[in-house]
Parts: sequence; structure tokens; C-alpha cells
Amino acid sequence: MLEGRVVLVTGGGRGIGREHCLELARHGAAVVVNDLGVGVHGEAAGESPADEVVARIEEAGGRAIADGTSVSDWDGVGRMIARTVATFGHLDAVVNNAGILRDRMITSLSEDDWDAVIEVHLKGTFAVTKAACDHWRAVVKGGGRVAGRIINTTSGTGLFGNVGQSPYGAAKAAIASLTTIAAMEMDRYRVTVNAISPIARTRMTAGLLAERADPGGFDRGDPANSSPVVAWLASEASGWLTGAVLRVDGDKVQRVRPWEVDEAVTVRSVDGGRLDATRLDDEMRRAYRVLPRGTSGLAG
Repeated sequence: MLEGRVVLVTGGGRGIGREHCLELARHGAAVVVNDLGVGVHGEAAGESPADEVVARIEEAGGRAIADGTSVSDWDGVGRMIARTVATFGHLDAVVNNAGILRDRMITSLSEDDWDAVIEVHLKGTFAVTKAACDHWRAVVKGGGRVAGRIINTTSGTGLFGNVGQSPYGAAKAAIASLTTIAAMEMDRYRVTVNAISPIARTRMTAGLLAERADPGGFDRGDPANSSPVVAWLASEASGWLTGAVLRVDGDKVQRVRPWEVDEAVTVRSVDGGRLDATRLDDEMRRAYRVLPRGTSGLAG
């Protein structure tokens, strides 16, 4: 399915990213495994997980190279894209998967915690996306053919929220929005942009996601479960889909709809003008099905 295609995966040395790299190579892609080898909080770990993934791919007869560029290094990311093209002749897809965690309640969060998470997740995703888009635009302007694919990684925290993860959730929500906007902008260049939201047991979800084997023995928390979706999104076959966010839960792929406008509340002032603040409470309670003042809980 991916024979002849070249895919760059950030955070490809461990967990979900590692499984993406192996799955992509299994379907014939040449893979650039980008990973700094840092710990889950972004601390130096002195490890080379990208080299290990490359070795596995090569042992199976595939093609892969390791890359240690930080995704938050703006100029470095540009050089990484150029090096990929110089090595394999072209670039067909990028998978933005790199990330770290600094989980704390807002009242305990430091500026450094906030900046570190936003820098890797949001700036890193944008830097790689921009460098790849710049490359593909130049190819099209030069008369070349492009079937570019960008696969971003959001999360349930970004889509639905979670206590103690304000920087992570803010970054992941922004990545979902970036996916929508980039899809609109890059459509003219035959580049699709989609995002996955995988439910998986990794270093980042340690202690949060229990074993989820079904009666048949299928492990619903296996980090490899979302990789077939990534392989399909990186292929030419998926060219009809762009701007989508896909929630991957075990063997299920669920479409996530963006923000939708719900029930409208209209409470004009007595003179028929703009909304009346003094009358909003009762109407908003009705819209949210909250019991009237003087009671507690939700109605119905």
C-alpha cells in the first residue's frame, strides 16, 4: 500500500510512534524515525530508541534512517525535511506524534511547565507541518506531482478535557484546529491533513489506562491499534479525506465532529433591543437543563 512512499514520524522511537514506524515499513514505506530519546517529561535520558526502531525495520528488509532533531527547532526541522528528500528523493507524508507531559493542576503549574508542553506539542507540530508544506508547495510550483499527507496527533484531553492537563489539553485542542485550517489551505496542492486521537497504553498514560483485553484476547489498549489508520492516511488511497479527526479505540475508528452550535437562547430586553443580562439566568438554566434557582442538580 505504501511501496515507494517516504514517511517521517516524529516521536517515532517509543510507544505509539514506534508502532507507527513499524506498520508503515511493513506496508513498504521508507521511514524517517525522528526521536530525541528524552524522558516522558522532556528530560535527557541518554537513549537512542530511534536507532533501535531503524534496526528492526532494516532487519525485516525495509528502509529507514534515524533523526535526532528537536521538533521545536524551527531551522532544524527545515534541515530535517531537506535531509529526508536528499536521502530518499522525495517526501510523501509526515506523522506528528512527538510529545511530553507536565501534568499539574493549574494552581501548581509553572511557566516552564506550560512552555515546555506547548513548545513540543503545538510548536513542534506546526514547525514540521510548515516545513513539509513549504516543500510540497515548491514541488507543485515547479511542475511536480504531490500526494502529500499530514497526520497529526490530538487526544481525548484536547477534545473533551481532563483535570490536571491544561497545557497538554490546550496544545492538543489547538492541534485539532490546526488540522482543520491546514487542510483548507493545502487542498490546492493535493495535500491532505487529518488527525488521530488514539486511546492507548503508553509511558504517557501509565497508571491511567488499565488492561482492556476483551473476551477474545484482543488488547484494546495496545499502542499498535491506531497504526493501521496512520498507514491508510499516509497512502494515496486516503486522498479523498481531509480535515478529519478520527478517534481510534481498539478496533473502532470513530469520526469526531468539530464544535457544533446547539440550542439558541433569545431573551431580548423589554424595548426589543439586545440580550437582557437580568433575564439570561432562567433561560440559560433551561438550555442546560439545570433546575431553577433555589434547587440543585440537573433537571430530568
